[in-house]
Amino acid sequence: MAQIYSRILATGSALPERVLTNADLEKFVDTSDEWIRERTGIRQRHVAAEGETTGDLSTLAAQRALDAAGVKASELDLIILGTTTPDIIFPSTACLVQHRLGANGCAAFDVNAACSGFVYALGVADKFIRSGQSKKVLVMGAETLTRMINWEERETAVLFGDGAGAVVLEASREPGIYATCLHADGGHKELLYNPVGVSVGFKDEPNHGVRIRMSGREVFKVAVKTLDSLVEETLAAAGMQASQLDWLIPHQANLRIIEATAKRLNMSMDQVIVTVDKHANTSAGSVPLALDYAVRSGKVKRGQNLLLEAFGGGFTWASALLRY
Repeated sequence: MAQIYSRILATGSALPERVLTNADLEKFVDTSDEWIRERTGIRQRHVAAEGETTGDLSTLAAQRALDAAGVKASELDLIILGTTTPDIIFPSTACLVQHRLGANGCAAFDVNAACSGFVYALGVADKFIRSGQSKKVLVMGAETLTRMINWEERETAVLFGDGAGAVVLEASREPGIYATCLHADGGHKELLYNPVGVSVGFKDEPNHGVRIRMSGREVFKVAVKTLDSLVEETLAAAGMQASQLDWLIPHQANLRIIEATAKRLNMSMDQVIVTVDKHANTSAGSVPLALDYAVRSGKVKRGQNLLLEAFGGGFTWASALLRY
């Protein structure tokens, strides 16, 4: 029996209209454009308008991907959304998006793996297609992280933005996704987390205490080391060499981490898709936003090999090596 692959048919993305530059942040945060750029590579970020939700951005990104793929929503067998900022607790935001698209009836669910959410979702979708259970799948990554930012905390206020990206996958005899690797280690929870929730309760603080807590230097150290080993594992799983890679499309959190990963792969930064300067860290939206930019700008072309990788709170880390 011939091997079944999951192949990306098309991509799509959506960003809020409002752009917040580093110069804008200087007006109400104790920071500077130079400080932010030197440490992160970020120049601006998009911020969701009042009433604009993760589901809104996801729906727009999904529709753009479906249009580009020439696929009707009614043809979808499965919808997966990677997000840590759902519209409501339940139903899942994937269900809300499903109804808006008119794809009612197929399976739909969210995956919460923080910044690794989209790559996790892609890994799950790949297995559904390889098993023969699904033929066309919509995979999204979307966040409205600015909803949980304390704008007075410089360490986190400058880092995050909002946005969504999506891909349409189909079953194919031609190679698509060669390998996915998914990992987590809950032992690092204290280094990057949000302390409130339904079960532990909310706090009597502004915004109910919903805000990101992060130990930046420690996260940086673990991320670089972990992504280093992830690269080796992914290449081995796909039976490929680093020299066969055409593009690295990493999670867009910090330019220094991206540069360290490229160096490990002996790849020029000309082979790395960088959008962190324009979008900041959009968590689960990061990789699909970068992928859509790469495709629509004409950088990534059919037949090229792409390495997608991400690292996020949990800690979680994940990768996908695929032929576009």
